This record gives sequence, C-alpha cells and structure tokens, in this order.
Amino acid sequence: MRGLNLDHLRAFADVAELGSFSAAAERLNLTQPAVSLQVRQLEQRLRVKLLERTGRRSIPTAAGLVLLEHARRIDAAVIGAFDALAEHASGVAGRVRLGTGATACTYLLPPLLRALRTRFPGLEIVVSTGNTTEMLRLLENNGLDVAFATLPIPGRGFQVTPVMDDEFMAIFPPDEDRAPVPDAVTPDALVARPTVLYEPGANTRRIVDDWAARGGLTLRPIMQLGSVEAIKEIVAAGLGCGVLPGMALRGDRTDPRLTVRPLAPPLIRKLAVVLRHDKPLTRGLRAVVDGLQGLGGGG
Repeated sequence: MRGLNLDHLRAFADVAELGSFSAAAERLNLTQPAVSLQVRQLEQRLRVKLLERTGRRSIPTAAGLVLLEHARRIDAAVIGAFDALAEHASGVAGRVRLGTGATACTYLLPPLLRALRTRFPGLEIVVSTGNTTEMLRLLENNGLDVAFATLPIPGRGFQVTPVMDDEFMAIFPPDEDRAPVPDAVTPDALVARPTVLYEPGANTRRIVDDWAARGGLTLRPIMQLGSVEAIKEIVAAGLGCGVLPGMALRGDRTDPRLTVRPLAPPLIRKLAVVLRHDKPLTRGLRAVVDGLQGLGGGG
C-alpha cells in the first residue's frame, strides 16, 4: 500500500468504467486535467500503461484490466473498513448508490427514502434512474451498490430477490365517446383507439408491446413520450388512451379526468432487488436493501 493513492485508483477505475476522462471528471467533480494527472501519476507509480485510446474511448490495457479487478476489491475493502468503524459510532453512516426506473423513483420510493433519511441521518443515498440494461452494467462495474429493477434479470452474477408485483392499467379520458370503455381492456380495444405510449427502448414500453404481440397485434401509438405525467395529461386532454404501470396511478383512481381500467389478459411486471453476488453488505446498504424488500409487504 506504500505510495498508493486511493484517489488516483478511483480516477483510473472511473475512466476505465466510463470510457472517458471527461465523464470520469464529471462523476468525481474534478476537472479533466486533474483526472488525467491522477491517472498519469498512478501509471508512473506502477510503471505500466493502464489506459489506451481506441477511437474516442479510453479503454484499459492488459495491465489496466488486471488492476481494475484489484481496484474493485480494494474499493469493497475500504467500504468494509468504514462500515466496521461505523459500528463503534452511533447510527449508520456512509453512501449507498441505488439505481431504479423513473416510475418507481417517482411514485414508489419517496416515502421509503424519507423514512431512511429520518432514521439514518448520516446515511447518504444517491439515486439514479435508467433502464435495466444500464443498471445491470453499472452493478457489474461497481458503479451502483443495489438496483430495484424489473424481472427478468439476465446473468448469473446477481443475487435477485423478487419484492412486488405491479399491474399495468389502461387509462382513458372520462368523456370517451368513440366507443364505450370496456371493464377490462384487450389489445383489440387499444388498437381501435388512438394510443399514447411510453417511448421505445424503455422496459415499460417493451412490456406493453410484448403483451399486445401475444394477442397477435401491434400497437401503433399516435404519441410516444418519455414522461408518465405527460402521458396522463395527454389522455386527460382527450387525445387518446394509454397504458401505464399501476404504481403510477395510485393517486389517480379518483381523478375525474381519467378513467382507469385493468387489462385483459392481465399484465403484471415483477420488481426485484438486485445485488452482485460478491457485494459486501455494509450496514447502510443492508438498511436500504431491507427497506426495498419491505415494499412488498402490501402485495
């Protein structure tokens, strides 16, 4: 350990993970020249080239890949050391990086995050949103500590704990006059109406498209939006109907601007807590994981 600077090691690992000095600088809240200097000093200390340019990306050399594996273990060991010391102090401290989808972040997690902050004021929880593929990549590279994501979760390197079911629902404007709104909405019923869906590429959209495809149909939306609230407003304005996760509609069942109906056949996604198998469970991370798993208590 003599002469090894952990900040230099962190800078190298972030550049290797993100493929960019500028992206690593943004994550570390440093300037790009500062990150470049830290990596250069680490290379001088170890007497090997750690990164090389390939096109517009910076990728690890063979020596860099070896160091990257050690860097991840060192990072885990440092976190474990701080956690062990925290046991000699009052409360839970440290930082937990949580990744989740935008819908869960907006409509499900705020009460939990508020409760955790109240209970553990010394615990910093950094939340980022993204699709499942991106979250799993960050988990693999130790860019996240835990994810709350939609099943299925590919790969054998993850510990997956199913937590809750989230049933998708169809929404209509209250003065729907094209045809009576059915008690349960089939793919045929949606195809017959102008539909507003989430934008392509997101899990929410893929799940709905797969549901329609199992009925032999393809939904052709008139609008594709990246915001659940925007979809609600478009539907409430009478411009079409939509399909959204049930958790995004918990406060809208009595909204006079929207008519909410279940789908037929039912469409349910399963949400799970995802960790790397080898992820050390610090006290702070355990508190977050326990809180996420407790979300399934109501069903």
